[in-house]
Amino acid sequence: MASPQKFYDNPFTICIEGNIGSGKTTFLSHFQNFNNATILQEPVDLWRNVAGVNLLDLLYKDPVNYAFLFQSYAQLTRLKLHTMSTPSPYKVMERSIFGARCFLENMKRTNMIRDVEVVILEKWYDWCMENANIRADLIVYLRTTPEVVYQRMQARGRIEENSVSLEYLKQIHEIHDAWLYRQTLFSLPAPVMILDGDKSLEEMVPQFEKCKDRILKEKIGGTNASSIVLNTKA
Repeated sequence: MASPQKFYDNPFTICIEGNIGSGKTTFLSHFQNFNNATILQEPVDLWRNVAGVNLLDLLYKDPVNYAFLFQSYAQLTRLKLHTMSTPSPYKVMERSIFGARCFLENMKRTNMIRDVEVVILEKWYDWCMENANIRADLIVYLRTTPEVVYQRMQARGRIEENSVSLEYLKQIHEIHDAWLYRQTLFSLPAPVMILDGDKSLEEMVPQFEKCKDRILKEKIGGTNASSIVLNTKA
């Protein structure tokens, strides 16, 4: 008789942060080589179908009317990913509820949402921080120039992103840099590892190996140190 599968309520959590098109999904694919890491991609499919409504598309086409609604739902879906138990001791997430604040910050700076909407979203975020089991042990920042991510975004042809401008990507880049590179914007929930996201896929492989070594170092050096390592799949 097979033994019941073990689930981890507090897996070692790595959050991959960066601009749109910075290579987060590609970077995440490297973790597929390890059988004790649960990969959680951004819940884009959920955003595209909320009771039959493509909320992501509405955000880009009419941000003044839909930014608050989208941000509310995005925070909810990210919260669910943060708090879910996993069958693996490692959880690797594409962005996080912490990174969602970058987009809220941009909404504030560009007057995309009203002051009262900012207050509600920030109170919602603060409540999550105080009452939910939200963990981050390492942040990997794929730092990529806006011009590069703009080219990648156009090449991948995601329909909802047709209206995304280079100026918008520059704004998001600046906020990520202030948070994770200069570390002057928000408090940091975990150590940050900065990687050059402008590199090609082939050039990123050595950086992934560097990241893997750092993850193991953080895991072993943390308060929940154990003998768990990233095991390569056969």
